[in-house]
Amino acid sequence: MKAKLITLFFVLFATTSFAQSTSEAPHQNISTDSAVVYRLFSTRNMYTFIKLDTRNGKMWQVQWGTESKYRFETTLSDISRVEKEEEKNGRFFLYPTTNIYNFILLDQIDGRAWQVQWAMEEKDRMVLRIY
Repeated sequence: MKAKLITLFFVLFATTSFAQSTSEAPHQNISTDSAVVYRLFSTRNMYTFIKLDTRNGKMWQVQWGTESKYRFETTLSDISRVEKEEEKNGRFFLYPTTNIYNFILLDQIDGRAWQVQWAMEEKDRMVLRIY
């Protein structure tokens, strides 16, 4: 009986620990240089990053791997969020959410925001304006 109780305790502890660690947004390693054109944002998928053009909000999904068939870059959004004359390095920034596939794209000048969802399947990728 004592062994079953100890086993149950460890299972509950492991489950609780796992649930807590997956609900936190990933830590971002961001350059302190605000004048850069492109930034890479890590996702919770160890092989996937999002590349952001900080001037206009265009984004690409970048995947790396040990085999060439797993390395690729694909478009998440090729739509500029501002007119060409309004582009400025560092204008756009991505913020992680607690969902592994979603980020918030923020225009740091006028405050507009979009939900960005990356995915392995093209049909599951999206960028939606948040009003």
